[in-house]
Amino acid sequence: MDNDLNVCLINDSFPPLIDGVSNAVMNYAHIINSELGKAAVATPYYPDSDDSRFDFPVIRFPSINTTPLVGYRAGVPFSADTIAQLTNMDFDIIHSHCPIASSMLGRVLRDAADVPLVFTYHTKFDIDIQRSLRGRILQEGATKMLVDNVAASDEVWAVSEGAGKNLQSLGYEGDFIVMHNGVDFPKGRVDDALIKEVTEDVDLPEGVPLYLFVGRMMWYKGIRIILDALNMLKASGRDFRMVFIGGGGDKNEIMLYSDSLKLGDKVFFQDPIGDRNALRAWYCRADLFLFPSTFDTNGLVVREAAACALPSVLVKGSCASEDTADLRNAFWIDENAKSLCAFLLRFGDDFDVMERVGRNAQNELYLSWEDSVKTAYDRYQVVIDNYRSGGYKKRDRISDQFFMASAGAINNLLEIENTRARVIDQAKANIKEIQASIAGFEGTIAKSFEKIKYINSQLGSEMKEKYRENREAILKEIDRYK
Repeated sequence: MDNDLNVCLINDSFPPLIDGVSNAVMNYAHIINSELGKAAVATPYYPDSDDSRFDFPVIRFPSINTTPLVGYRAGVPFSADTIAQLTNMDFDIIHSHCPIASSMLGRVLRDAADVPLVFTYHTKFDIDIQRSLRGRILQEGATKMLVDNVAASDEVWAVSEGAGKNLQSLGYEGDFIVMHNGVDFPKGRVDDALIKEVTEDVDLPEGVPLYLFVGRMMWYKGIRIILDALNMLKASGRDFRMVFIGGGGDKNEIMLYSDSLKLGDKVFFQDPIGDRNALRAWYCRADLFLFPSTFDTNGLVVREAAACALPSVLVKGSCASEDTADLRNAFWIDENAKSLCAFLLRFGDDFDVMERVGRNAQNELYLSWEDSVKTAYDRYQVVIDNYRSGGYKKRDRISDQFFMASAGAINNLLEIENTRARVIDQAKANIKEIQASIAGFEGTIAKSFEKIKYINSQLGSEMKEKYRENREAILKEIDRYK
């Protein structure tokens, strides 16, 4: 089989919306397109999107504005024009990164193009569903639809073992493969001059430990645990600084809560940082990365911190703590503020221990996006072989029949449209041929008229000359008889 694969990546979030999954899709597309084969991204339309900056094609399909409800626009997957455009791109495999509209589009496209569909489970969607929808019936219906879309994939990947188990807890009964995401940070520190430039506007005394959080400012990220622990730490007389970097729906509440604890002289909030080197500078300046989240399925920020030799404080047993070892390449706590405060009182100003664990994290936890995507790309080959050899189970559920029928209906519409286009093209060609013939005939007539005009002009000249000669001859005869 030709190793130069053409991959269709689909996700509901993509710039201008930035989150962990959109970042993953961007890295997949860039690395595949620049190093391995070809890739294109299909994603919902955004009014302010500028896709010219990407080095891979971006196909926007119709969307509706559901930002107030779920934080992003919802794609409309049943678009004949989109399916036609994607089908004509001759993909070898489809990779969906969202189990809602993206997977619906992927299911229709799979049946229309007859190529396999892979799905990656990145996020604990049950929490998002509970936050977005009110009422048990709506939540159960959304969860059932989510699981059905996932189960319809030919192969399911999860970014961690915990993510896969969360998916199974929602009712998914199939297998999954752990496929870790990477980070786009190179391993190592940035220049000290950049660190100074990026952090100079924040009160960060030398010798005072700096703690850092990077991510969406949502309560379910364990942020209340951090603030309550820091409040206890301050009460103990310990000096420190804490910087939160990110944006999110709960940020205003979080800042108000921090103010209520009177942490304003030690805790600072920064907006999301798009410049990756500037963000690296914060990781390099910090001494500890506080990430007591049990929501995250992988915790890319933990690997970003590891790239900069920054150790992370994680909840024991969380997905983010997978592949880590306490006091070796990370620090483990229980999921409460007292446990975090006790840890900070013990190790929060021990720079030697933090530096040692940070170096181990850099050597043992770091995973680049290049290595991550190459592993996934190799697996694509296996998926395609399995699909072509009939190695995946037959799709015979009611929803499978619906999507197959949808793909068939869209293909029929496309065939009708293609036939209509061919008839119109042929009619246009015939009209052009007739117009060319008429133009040629008109040209011939015009030339004939010009020739007749010329002959008439020549005849006129000859007759005038003959008249003159005859007149002169008559005048001569008259002169003879005078």
